[in-house]
Amino acid sequence: MVMNNPRYHTPIFPLLGYQVTGVYMNNWDVVDEHGICSAEKDCEDAYRVCQTLDIPFHQVSYVKEYWHEVFSYFLSEYEKGRTPNPDILCNKHIKFNHFLNYAIDNLGADAIATGHYSRTSHEDEEIFQHQYSRGPQTLFRNRFEKRNYVKLLQAADHFKDQTFFLSQISQYALRKTLFPLGGLTKDFVKKIAAEAGFHHVLKRKESMGICFIGERNFEKFILEYLEPQPGNFVSIEDGKILGTHKGWFLFTLGQRARIGGLRDAWFVVDKDVATSDVFVAPCTDHPALYRDLLRTDRMHWISEEPPAELVNTKMMECHFRFQHQMALIPCVLTLNQDGTVWATLVKPIRALTPGQFAVFYKGQECLGSGKIMRLGPSLYTLQMGQDRMKSAANLTTKSVKDADPLT
Repeated sequence: MVMNNPRYHTPIFPLLGYQVTGVYMNNWDVVDEHGICSAEKDCEDAYRVCQTLDIPFHQVSYVKEYWHEVFSYFLSEYEKGRTPNPDILCNKHIKFNHFLNYAIDNLGADAIATGHYSRTSHEDEEIFQHQYSRGPQTLFRNRFEKRNYVKLLQAADHFKDQTFFLSQISQYALRKTLFPLGGLTKDFVKKIAAEAGFHHVLKRKESMGICFIGERNFEKFILEYLEPQPGNFVSIEDGKILGTHKGWFLFTLGQRARIGGLRDAWFVVDKDVATSDVFVAPCTDHPALYRDLLRTDRMHWISEEPPAELVNTKMMECHFRFQHQMALIPCVLTLNQDGTVWATLVKPIRALTPGQFAVFYKGQECLGSGKIMRLGPSLYTLQMGQDRMKSAANLTTKSVKDADPLT
C-alpha cells in the first residue's frame, strides 16, 4: 500500500487517518507456469479488499525486472553449487526498490506500507505519538530528515517476525516504509480482518516456500531451466558410490537424498561442482553436517555502516540465523578489511549452507546480512584430522621405540 497526507497513527487500526491506495504487484509471468499459480486469485482478493475499504486500486508488473534481478541470480547460484534465497532479493530489488520508486514517482506517495511483521525505531519511539499539524512538511518528510539512522526491529510477534527477509533493504527504503502489523500478533490481525468483513482473505492458505515454484516438484521445475549434470552419490565415510543423480544443483546441504535401491535414509553433507559428486552421510545428525564457522561476502548493514563496536574492536558479540524462524544463535563477528565478516558460532549448527544469507541481530535490532560464501571445517573433518594426528603420533612413538634397543 502507498500512503499520503498522514494525520494520526493508532495501533488499534494501523492505517487509520492515512490517505491509502492499494497496489497489487505481479512478479512472475503466469503464462510460463505449468504448475499451481494463484496470481489471478491474489489480485482479485486484493481488489475486493480495496473495494470494501473504498480506496483506489492499482496493478503493477515487474516480471522483467524480477527475471533479470532475482530469478537469473537464483539459477546462477544453483549452477555454482550454492542455495540462494530469492525472497530476500525480491524485497531488496523489487518491493523496496522498483515498487517504492513507482509509489513515490508515479503515485505521489509519501511512503509505502507493507504487511511484513517487523518494526522500525522511528515507529516505536515517535511515530505513534506524533500529533498531526497543518504545515508545509508532512510527517514522513520530517521523519526522513532525521540524521539518526532508522533501525529495523523485530516484530512484537516473534514467531511471525520477518526481519530476516528484510535484512538486505536500504536505509533509504526503510525511512520511507511503515510496517503497520509490527506491533500486532497474527491472531489479532485476523480478528481485525474478521471484524472488517475480509472473510475471503482469512480463508486463504498462508504462502510458504519460494513464490514462483509454489506447490510443485522442485526437481522438475529447476530442470526446465538448467541442463542436467549427472553425477554420483558418494559416501562421505568410505568414498563408496551409492547411486547417481541428475545434477548437484538439485540438492542442498542437510536434505534427504533419495537414492534408488537404498532403504536407509542418507543426507547431503557436501557437493563438488567440479566432479558433480554429491557427498552423503547415513544419518540426519551426522557430524559432517555440523559447523561453527562461516564467512560472508561484503556485508549489507541496515545502518549503511558497520556497528561502531565492530569497527573499533574488529570483533563483536551478537546473534545469528540463516533461516527464517530458526532460533537465534549467539556468535562473535570478526570484521575483515574487504567488508566481509567471519562469524564464529557459540555451538556447531546443522546444515550451514553457502548461498543462504547470514542475518545478524543485536538485541531486538536486525543489523543486516551477508551471503554465506565459505564454511569452516565440519565436526567430522575435525574428528578425522584428530584421528590422523593421533595415528601419526602413535607411529612416531612406535618408530622411536623400535629404533632404540634400550626401550
